[in-house]
Amino acid sequence: MSADVRDIWVYLAASPLTGLTLTLLAYQVGRWVHLRAGSNALANPVLIAVALIAGLLATTETDYATYFEGAQFVHFLLGPATVALAVPLYRQFAQVRRSAVALLVALIVGSVTAAGSAVGIAWVLGASETTMLSLAPKSATAPIAMAIAEDIGGLPSLTAVLVILTGITGAALGSWIVRLVHVRDDRAAGLAIGVASHGIGTARAFQISESAGAFSGLAMGLNGLATATLIPLLYRLFF
Repeated sequence: MSADVRDIWVYLAASPLTGLTLTLLAYQVGRWVHLRAGSNALANPVLIAVALIAGLLATTETDYATYFEGAQFVHFLLGPATVALAVPLYRQFAQVRRSAVALLVALIVGSVTAAGSAVGIAWVLGASETTMLSLAPKSATAPIAMAIAEDIGGLPSLTAVLVILTGITGAALGSWIVRLVHVRDDRAAGLAIGVASHGIGTARAFQISESAGAFSGLAMGLNGLATATLIPLLYRLFF
């Protein structure tokens, strides 16, 4: 990068609005690519936006804290957006009540499988105990997963990265996988995506249908509770 361009970037980076603008523009580019690709799940707009922002920060040698001063405005909206998931869930409440027993069983099995499969694969590949403990809560939403990792001896920073990768992978491949295994019920598809890939996957589930999105949002919340309960318990039993 030339000295002139670097000086301009340093000036721009000093403004919190630069991080906000960069985030919104990167997502719009990702959204445009997603639509141009025929809404192909592999062209996930979040994945594209992350790649664009990471590339720009690396090129300009801008540290994450400086970028986040502006991006925190978008981060703040995660709270209201999560609460807003209650609206479609309320509309689907009758279906949730009818499926309560199956939902509970699937939630517990899915939560244990998500953690157990990740830890098992890491163990087979020779990962360290710290890495395995950081992997265990990767299917819970980030704040819960990071707190669990810290409690059981993992690295919260590594867990945060794994949570994001899990969400993006689930959003990109989740709908394709449920079709591959011949799951035709939107409720089951949404539940599976929500348990496996939390908020980012839930955003993708709403593109399938409101029913899938509602069940995915419910699964995301309940899986956070189940993971926070089961992972520490299993850790004390096996480690």
